[in-house]
Amino acid sequence: MTEPMKKSRQPTINDVARDAGVSKKTVSRVINRSPLLNEETRQKVLEVIAGLGYVPNPQARALALRRNFLIGLVHDNPNAQTVLNVQRGILEALRETDFELIVRPVDRGSPTMLDDVGAFLERQRPFGVVLLPPISENDALAKLCTSIGCRYVRMGSARLDDDAHMVASNDREAVKEAVTFLLSMGHKRIGLVQGPHGFRSAAERRAGFEEALKDADIPLPRSLIADGNYTFQSGLLAGERLLDLLPRPTAILCSNDEMAAGVLHIARQRGLDVPGDLSIVGFDDTPTAAHIWPPLTTVRWPVASMARSAALKLVGGLDGEAVEEPSMFLSTLIRRASAAPPKA
Repeated sequence: MTEPMKKSRQPTINDVARDAGVSKKTVSRVINRSPLLNEETRQKVLEVIAGLGYVPNPQARALALRRNFLIGLVHDNPNAQTVLNVQRGILEALRETDFELIVRPVDRGSPTMLDDVGAFLERQRPFGVVLLPPISENDALAKLCTSIGCRYVRMGSARLDDDAHMVASNDREAVKEAVTFLLSMGHKRIGLVQGPHGFRSAAERRAGFEEALKDADIPLPRSLIADGNYTFQSGLLAGERLLDLLPRPTAILCSNDEMAAGVLHIARQRGLDVPGDLSIVGFDDTPTAAHIWPPLTTVRWPVASMARSAALKLVGGLDGEAVEEPSMFLSTLIRRASAAPPKA
C-alpha cells in the first residue's frame, strides 16, 4: 500500500541532491544558472534532474533569487489587434525563459489611474512591465515604476525615454513617405482620418501627413481631416464625413487599418471603385490589411518586434550575458492594390 504512494510522490530538491551526491545549495545554483559551478558538477546535477523528472518550484526559485518571474503588460488601447500583436512579441521573447506574462488593462481617463497601476505593481510585484501607448506617454507613470522599484520599458511612436527604458517607431517619417507616395501618383486632394486626441501616435502620424503636404506646397483645409479613435466604427463615420465633401478627396490616409477598413466599407456602399475612384492607405499592416479587397496599401508598424525588444530589455542579460536590443524601429510602406493614380 505504501510503495505505490512512494512512487507517485513528486521528486524534491532533496532527492536531486541525494542522488547527485551534492548539497541542496549546489542544486539550487544549477537551477538558477549560477556561474559559480564547474561544468562537470552542473552536468551531473542536470542528468539527475532529467532522470527524476524534477520540476523546480517557481515560487521557491523566486524567493531564492529575490525576484518574481512575472512580466506585466499595462495598457489602455482600443485596438485589440495591437494588444494581441504586443502580447505575441513579448511571449516570443519569454519563450526560453522562466518568465510569464500578466496583462493589466487600465482606464487612462480615470482620476485613480496611477493609484490603480501602483496597487497592481505592489500586489503582483512583477519583475518588470511593458507600458503600451498611450499610457506609456505618461511621465508620471514611469516615475511611479521607478519609485516602486519596478523595471519598465515604454513603447511609443516617438522617443519617450532613454534607450534602456523605451522602444519607438518612426511614425511621422513613415506617414510622410506614404503621403509622398500618393502625391507622386498625382493626388492633390487627400483626406486624413486621424487617431484619438491624446495619443502621441495620432499626433505623430498627423504631423507626417501635414509635413508631406507642406513640402509639396499643397494647402490642407480643416474639412479634409476627420476624427477617429482607431476602431472600425469610427472609420465608418469618418468615411461618411469625408465622402460627403464636394469635391470629395481622391485619396484618404487613415491612421490605422481598422479605420481604413471602415472607409473602404463606406466607399463600396456608395458605389465607388477603390482604387479607381478613391485610393485608401492605412497604418499597421494588420492581417485585415491583406485580407480585405482590394488589399490595403499601408504602413507596416513593427509592433510585435518592438514588444519583443521591450521584453528582452527587461529580462535579457540576467545570466551575465550582455544583451543589446534596438530602441528605434522603422515602419515601412507596403504597396498593395488600394492605391492608384486619380482619374484624369
